[in-house]
Amino acid sequence: MPPVKSQFKFQPLTIDKWRDLEKLFGERGACGGYWCMWWRSSRKEFEAKKGEGNRTALKRLVKGNVQTGIIAYDQKKPVGWIAFAPREHYLKLETSKILMPVDEKPVWSVSCFFIDKDYRRKGLTVELLKEAGKYTKKNGGRILEGYPIDPKTKNYAPVFANTGLVSAFRQAGFQEVERRSETRPVMRKSLK
Repeated sequence: MPPVKSQFKFQPLTIDKWRDLEKLFGERGACGGYWCMWWRSSRKEFEAKKGEGNRTALKRLVKGNVQTGIIAYDQKKPVGWIAFAPREHYLKLETSKILMPVDEKPVWSVSCFFIDKDYRRKGLTVELLKEAGKYTKKNGGRILEGYPIDPKTKNYAPVFANTGLVSAFRQAGFQEVERRSETRPVMRKSLK
């Protein structure tokens, strides 16, 4: 039986797609003013900009043509988001003991996801990961790395899985390369 063709379309976030991201994230900026800026700033800076400040900071990056992520669409409706960029764009990764670099190889990092509540548990995270891999390879990256949650309970609230789940990363072809925390492995996909 042939694989089912995806109903989703994918577009890199550019300034002309900004309103689509705002629509997807809603008034709360995906989750409590997050706007996918947690990994890009210090804790102090993130807290000071929570909400409108983080929205403005992300929009400034998009206006400057900085790689931020891809939006998934069902027809014309924005339904999913994956944030990824070269690892050095993420300050928190550079200072994390659990997620410190595995080696000296240059990697692109997946920092977070946001999926419309009506589209969760439909395989969209896996498809977003595959699209991020294609985009990364097209732009010269050879390794895509992620830091998903490996929950120890099946009742894990999706809102707290914003870095993705191990199961989705495995389905998208990622392999675990390091684990310094029981619930947070480092996973990679070679894009050669």
